[in-house]
Amino acid sequence: MKYINILPVVAIAAMFFYSCYDDKMDWYRDSSWGDIDESEIPLQLKEKIERYDVLNAYATYTLGVGISLDLYMNDDTYRTLVNENFDEIALGYEMKHGALVNNQGEINFASVDNFIAKLKTAGLTVYGHTLVWHSNQNAYYLNSLIEEIRIPAPDGKNILPNGSFEDGMTGWGAWGSGTAAVTTETALDGTHSLKATSSDAATQVWSLQVQSPEFSIIEGHRYQITFCIKSDVAGAVRLSFEEGEDIIQPFGNAYPPNNASDGSNNTISTGSSWKQIKYDGNNSELEFVAAITGTTQFRLDLGTYPDVTYFIDYVFVIDLDELPENLISNGTFENGISGWSAYNGSGPEHVTGEYAYEGNGAMKVVNETSYPAEQWRTQIHTNFKSAWEAGKDYRISFMIRSEGAGSVRCSTTNVSSEGAIHYQGDQNTSSSWQQIIWDITAEGEEDGFNFDLGAMVNTYYIDNVFVYEIEEEEAYEPIMVLKTDEEKAEIIGEALQEWIYDMVTHFRDDVKAWDVVNEPMDDGRPYELKTGVGKEVASDEFYWQDYLGKDYAVTAFNLARQYGNPDDILFINDYNLEYNLNKCEGLIQYVQYIESQGAQVDGIGTQMHISIDTSKENIAQMFQKLAATGKLIKVSELDVQVGTASPTTEQLAEQAEMYQYIADMYNQYIPEAQRYGITVWGISDNAKEHEYWLPDDAPNLWDKNYERKHAYKGFADGLAGKDVSEDFTGELQY
Repeated sequence: MKYINILPVVAIAAMFFYSCYDDKMDWYRDSSWGDIDESEIPLQLKEKIERYDVLNAYATYTLGVGISLDLYMNDDTYRTLVNENFDEIALGYEMKHGALVNNQGEINFASVDNFIAKLKTAGLTVYGHTLVWHSNQNAYYLNSLIEEIRIPAPDGKNILPNGSFEDGMTGWGAWGSGTAAVTTETALDGTHSLKATSSDAATQVWSLQVQSPEFSIIEGHRYQITFCIKSDVAGAVRLSFEEGEDIIQPFGNAYPPNNASDGSNNTISTGSSWKQIKYDGNNSELEFVAAITGTTQFRLDLGTYPDVTYFIDYVFVIDLDELPENLISNGTFENGISGWSAYNGSGPEHVTGEYAYEGNGAMKVVNETSYPAEQWRTQIHTNFKSAWEAGKDYRISFMIRSEGAGSVRCSTTNVSSEGAIHYQGDQNTSSSWQQIIWDITAEGEEDGFNFDLGAMVNTYYIDNVFVYEIEEEEAYEPIMVLKTDEEKAEIIGEALQEWIYDMVTHFRDDVKAWDVVNEPMDDGRPYELKTGVGKEVASDEFYWQDYLGKDYAVTAFNLARQYGNPDDILFINDYNLEYNLNKCEGLIQYVQYIESQGAQVDGIGTQMHISIDTSKENIAQMFQKLAATGKLIKVSELDVQVGTASPTTEQLAEQAEMYQYIADMYNQYIPEAQRYGITVWGISDNAKEHEYWLPDDAPNLWDKNYERKHAYKGFADGLAGKDVSEDFTGELQY
């Protein structure tokens, strides 16, 4: 920038006159002409603002800004202002749980990694915002972890006597070091289950064995064995037969391997939640085929670990060759999707491997537009092998999951356009496989059915479709098992640990400071934690504290400390601390509690989304209270609202005064050793920055055209601790 002395004497005298009376002149405009915009601010002030240096030239501590990743990566003007004026960047959304975690719990770091790489070339650092919050979460994924367990109903008749233990131990036996008895403590089917406890001396998988009742088998028939099991602590179970018996394959192998087996002894792990374990050709490495016609038994081996209590229920043996005929020709999709077609919308696709519920194939359907009352918009059809007969009862059973919260409805078709059409009620779907059953009494000549998937945008996976005529005694229903509070706490605790581990270890080289816990305190109960209980929560809200209790923050800080760098700076952050001083006190008390439980909190962030009429007395008191904690103090999300997107000159001046006041009070009341810094929230009043945040306001330091506002001068003066423009000369600049 060059300076040149070319002013004539008269001009110099005039400038001297105006500079002497700069603070005494009242600039105004006839109200009939409308509000004065910033372009009409007297030249003297505008010229002063233009002559100011970049913002961080006036700060003696970290000066940060909350920004949009997309704007930084793609808008040159925006990126230049960020790079020139600030030291540290906080992403407004893109480092939060909802932005990074998909509906299957997988994290995609690519966009943030690219952003950080670009940021580092400009010499800026990134602040971790934020690890644990109730908002901007992938609440769908987190809720899916704790939703009820769905135990599918078998499609055939149970040939095992007393598989629900309603007749006590009749037919069942047990031996080894441990105990086994029927209990009513917990059950899936009816009121009873089998409780078995391994002894403290158990060392071998066969140390405790439970043997089934005898059941009849037919030579050459295929069989399926299923049972449900859970344990009070981590345990293991193995299915076995009498060694050397060649009654049911695997012919002389007493310990058949399951596809979910954990090791060489063919055990499957158990835990505090019920799980269904299945053995058959799709779920075992060998198909269960009877080598004789007669009777046999199987055993459940529970002795791998000492002092484990198991509960067993819902035990079935199904003769797969005695199942009713499947009235559709391709319900397992093992070799494709022949027989299925789209009546409306996108056609089905064949998928394999991990996309199948079991076996090798499944059907995938994508619905791209939501039509809540027009489910038929995406409609996949198949024909029955023969039309239904009037008065008979039929069942349509299938397994389904979706990549997000979804909806499915089935409907039938009829030989005649005048014939009966049946419509199932809408059924919710989620990322977990679930069995959906629809029982219908036929009116006659129903010749096929549809999956109606148009209600909600989603990608759906369908497997094991079975349509058959049912008898009353074969009409088993799926079992829904709610998780206990203890189970939910364990699951959510594991999800929290996994999330913090993934974030902190991934960004360990680039992020040295984190908002570990964000907005914990309740506005209406300022000394209590927020809760989602009794509220209609938003789709992206998930309250970790409702499952983990008051110590959720203790856990979060300990995990962030454990997985991060030893010198990382860990903050707790909240808003309205200047508005509600009781909330400020409540946050301070919560920090004291966290530390009393063994965790360390390095700093407290006060967001300060304020307005031009926020109480200045409260602001000063807040800073004094925060300073007294001895913690690092950060103004973490500063913006000053004016209440309109088209502020007057007076409002712009009041905004500038408030920005300066914040910096003045921070410097006055926060000791130098406790000043982490100030982060302003956003760059400008441009509409691209305010699509979701304060869309009808002008809260920032640059205007909608990225020109410096009066607030820029006020904030810079506050950072510098003086009116920087007092040192400016009257020389022209160009």
